[in-house]
Amino acid sequence: MARRTVVINNRGGVGKSDVTLRLGASLAKRGRRVGLLDFDPQGNLSRRAGWIYNEDQPQITVSEAVQADRVGTMGQVWTPVRWDVEYAARMRLAPAWLELENRYAEAGLAGAHLRLAKSLQGADEDLDDVLIDCPPSLFHLTQMAMAAGDGVLLVTRAEIDSILGARRVRDFIMEKRSALHADDLTIDGVIVNDYEQGKPRQRQQLASVRRIFGDLVWEPIIHRREIMANASNDHVPLEQAKGSQLQQAVAGFELLADTYEKRTAA
Repeated sequence: MARRTVVINNRGGVGKSDVTLRLGASLAKRGRRVGLLDFDPQGNLSRRAGWIYNEDQPQITVSEAVQADRVGTMGQVWTPVRWDVEYAARMRLAPAWLELENRYAEAGLAGAHLRLAKSLQGADEDLDDVLIDCPPSLFHLTQMAMAAGDGVLLVTRAEIDSILGARRVRDFIMEKRSALHADDLTIDGVIVNDYEQGKPRQRQQLASVRRIFGDLVWEPIIHRREIMANASNDHVPLEQAKGSQLQQAVAGFELLADTYEKRTAA
């Protein structure tokens, strides 16, 4: 089966969906087969990958796959990433929609935290990597993702609330992973996103990230760039976005893909 990486912060607004999408694209460029699994009811990852929910012709999403509580149901959900670039052929998406919020009501059911793992069983064997984008929460959906995952990638901004959110996730994993039947779950690393160079407070908080997480912090940090926001707003790959500093933005995620491969190698 694929190597499953859970992308998390307990704080919203840190750019988890962007990092998931752009890292996945960089992995696909180097020939890896990548699944992007949107496990956030906001569906930001799905929209930015070009998926649109059609109320007239509803599609099967991750919500239905998990609700079914059967082995392999995610296989019915995967859909192509419809970008007009060569490497998109090696990417697929499991989209989410607001209906995913209904799964919270099942949190008290026996074994419910294992439903995502069950749905993926046999459904990601032809992939190299599955990146799971989680909501900014430590409740049921995120716990299902942790129970299905092999490792966790924390995404934070260089600001205090985001850093504290990442630390809460780290502490939660250390304390609760056994209860989630995820004893082998590890923290792969920490990505600092949306960094505003030249601001003294950002430099101070970046130093805090490095002090708290040590060598878990991946390089390079991802700088705030207009082209990143434009690519997300227009639902296109970075190479097709409008804005300056394209080469720097692409190179940053290429280097993160290098780190990902090194840190997650068996």
